[in-house]
Amino acid sequence: MPYSNLAFDALFIAAVTLIWFMLGYQSLLFFLGHAYYRRTRALGVAPPSVPDEELPAISFLVPCHNEEKVIAHTIQALQSLEYPADKMEFLIINDGSKDNTLGIIQSLTGDPRVRPIDVAAPHAAKGKANALNYALQFARHRMIAIYDADNMPEPGAVRALASYLVQHPEYSAAVGMYRAWNRHRSVLTRFLNIEGIGFQWILQAGRCLLMHLTFLPGTNYLIRREVLDTLGGWDINALTEDSEFTVRMYQAGYKVQFVPASVSWEQEPERFKNWFRQRRRWVRGTNYVLRKCGASLLRWDRTSLEMLYSLVLYYFFFFAVVISDFIFALHVTGVITVHLPGPYTIVWVVAYFTFVLQLIIALSYERGEDTGRNILTTMLMYFTYCQLWIPVVAAALYDDFIVHREKKWAKTERYAMNQNTR
Repeated sequence: MPYSNLAFDALFIAAVTLIWFMLGYQSLLFFLGHAYYRRTRALGVAPPSVPDEELPAISFLVPCHNEEKVIAHTIQALQSLEYPADKMEFLIINDGSKDNTLGIIQSLTGDPRVRPIDVAAPHAAKGKANALNYALQFARHRMIAIYDADNMPEPGAVRALASYLVQHPEYSAAVGMYRAWNRHRSVLTRFLNIEGIGFQWILQAGRCLLMHLTFLPGTNYLIRREVLDTLGGWDINALTEDSEFTVRMYQAGYKVQFVPASVSWEQEPERFKNWFRQRRRWVRGTNYVLRKCGASLLRWDRTSLEMLYSLVLYYFFFFAVVISDFIFALHVTGVITVHLPGPYTIVWVVAYFTFVLQLIIALSYERGEDTGRNILTTMLMYFTYCQLWIPVVAAALYDDFIVHREKKWAKTERYAMNQNTR
């Protein structure tokens, strides 16, 4: 005879409520993100660009650890930027590489703007934040651009960011979009491409319009040097230095803007084990930020609460899905009976199609992405890719709160860029 318990009913209601809270809030951000898309892209009006003489000089910081497969393409993309040549310097940071990264960098120093920065042995290979702090002391300019070693910014990417900061001095940083260069390589990269587009056009754009909150990504952003100096640079203990620095920026009163006219193409993990390692580092990085800054975000202002919500979103999703899946499995197998009245099947179907429809519309914002194959991939995401986050979050919880594993930077594997798949 099936077992019934008030505790299971309560857990079920809690899970359904949490899932619908997340979905309802995401729907709000979706509509705001669409409005932001209309404002910045759909109307076909190019963002205003300032004259060359008004553009600021920029120091580009590009941290590299065993990047021989990609760094030449990144440097060539930076050299092709549509920006005054005499206002750019490229600090290419060799952070304890064991391959031929340094040799490739040195072979490109015929361009006087390319400056190799070789991190000294005692300080090398200690993570991205450490490499950025080390190189910052050599930067000559008051604007700092950050790019990962696998990035290929489009020609106008940096000009769009710099123009915005010139025209809006009240903002301290400007953030562009990142896109998946290898999105056609595998099913996983197709998932990651859809995830990235959805995140940026729903969460990033929606938050930007709702409360002027934009999280720094790991790449393709421009920041004023005085902000870095005032806040003491990046936290070398943070596995996700971008989100940690975002929190400190907003707490200090600085503002960041999302500028989708700036686009950079990056590599995404093509194999599950590499994706799992990268995403586990992300969740562990979030755990660190929550421990460090969580209490200070418990204030009744919407920016602090939104940052806190963004940081705990992994766990909202984790516990809601785990609980609902667990109770569903027990109910289907006849172990328990949920007596709560309600059209739960219809509720679930509506939630699923809301999730799918929002992502499909977000895909339509990017040229050539709303294809039949991508739509089918989106429909499969909830049952496949989204569920993969459960073991990722569980592993991060185990690492940080059970065995207290040492925090170490996990480098993402790179792939040879022998053809342009864009």
